[in-house]
Amino acid sequence: MGKFQINLAFLSTFRTFDAVFVINAMMYKFKPLLKQTLWGGDRIIPFKHLDDHLPNVGESWEISGVPGSETVVAEGPMAGMTLNELVHEERQRLVGRENYERYGDEFPLLVKFIDARRDLSIQVHPNDEVARRQGRERGKTEMWYCLDGVSGDVPRLYCGLKQHLTPDEYKQMVADHTITDALAQYDVHEGDVFFIPAGRIHAIGAGCFVAEIQQTSDVTYRIYDYNRRDKDGNLRQLHTHEAAEAIDYAVLPDYRTHYTPEQNVPQQVVSCPFFTTAVYDLTEPMLLDYSDLDSFVILIGVKGEGTVTVDGESTPFRAGETILLPATTHEVSVEGSIRFLETY
Repeated sequence: MGKFQINLAFLSTFRTFDAVFVINAMMYKFKPLLKQTLWGGDRIIPFKHLDDHLPNVGESWEISGVPGSETVVAEGPMAGMTLNELVHEERQRLVGRENYERYGDEFPLLVKFIDARRDLSIQVHPNDEVARRQGRERGKTEMWYCLDGVSGDVPRLYCGLKQHLTPDEYKQMVADHTITDALAQYDVHEGDVFFIPAGRIHAIGAGCFVAEIQQTSDVTYRIYDYNRRDKDGNLRQLHTHEAAEAIDYAVLPDYRTHYTPEQNVPQQVVSCPFFTTAVYDLTEPMLLDYSDLDSFVILIGVKGEGTVTVDGESTPFRAGETILLPATTHEVSVEGSIRFLETY
């Protein structure tokens, strides 16, 4: 079989680590944080090949530095260390010089798998400026990659406005339970991608199973929740006024990210100030060259299985698994029949 090499020399930043910081690259896997939710399903545990029997698992936090929900290194010499402890220990060797200068000891991205048995609430996330104005540390920009495993009806999701609204009109539509009439709705299938910049109204619908990449932030403004009640019988809290300030009221003709899937060729699907993401669908070995990239890299398995090799050390890699590669990584070999997301 042929071997493909991807060179990232076009990137504007260049790795400039001092000799003292050049160490053998490692690969990190983390223990997932399984989150039970009112709307959670039953696909995450088998997708991740776990022995747990928790019901209603809506989210698996794969890589997280969110305080109180930090993932822990699963194996190797750093086993038991939280992600933020790892960042503090390894600093720019783990995340890259510019990332460490920008974020310090906080890891900048959060990666999840989400399984929705029921509709999630209509929501929006503020941008950094609005979040700070409202007393939050930062906002949230994110993306979804739709996974396989759908049964029954084709799932749908909401993403973006399909008609122009003023803040007052938005509040009125929330009050009279018609806000969903103003939202663009999409049938979704495996491989679909949606980019959700801060300010874009969105909601994952029943039946959706997605991988989510986002800024490290847990700031969510719930706009509408179908008058559902929590486990104690109370209506779930809405954040109508905070959301009114956070919403981007622009209307676009299409909110789906369009790309052409192709085997053994990386397909970049998102590039924004917070992360860059590509989809790989491999049937042949590929060598990934990160020697000019001043950043960590996360590989997220979404289908199939294979092997990842760094500096002669190999680890199995399959759907449901996530690997963090430190910024000192120069080359990575991936073999097998596997589809994965690459983000940094």
